[in-house]
Amino acid sequence: MDEEYVERVLEIVERIPAGRVTTYGAVAAVVGGGPRQIGTVMAHHGGPVPWWRVIRADGTLPPSHQGEALDRYRDEGTPWDSRGRVRMRDAFWDPGAE
Repeated sequence: MDEEYVERVLEIVERIPAGRVTTYGAVAAVVGGGPRQIGTVMAHHGGPVPWWRVIRADGTLPPSHQGEALDRYRDEGTPWDSRGRVRMRDAFWDPGAE
């Protein structure tokens, strides 16, 4: 994965507002590639950006988000549904809409 691609992914993630989330697929739709590529970038390079704001399209959290990320969601007021998922209709931020 080239450095320019990684930087484009991280720039998008930096723009996600507090209390909102986007999906791996939504980021991929803007920068190219697929959701797994975005996941790889986040796993290897996402530490300095709000990595917890990138989740699965169905509102469930990846296993890596079960610890520290839960506290961040609560602190930011990210909306949840009764099934323990992020309420996507209220929380989704579209990186392609800017």
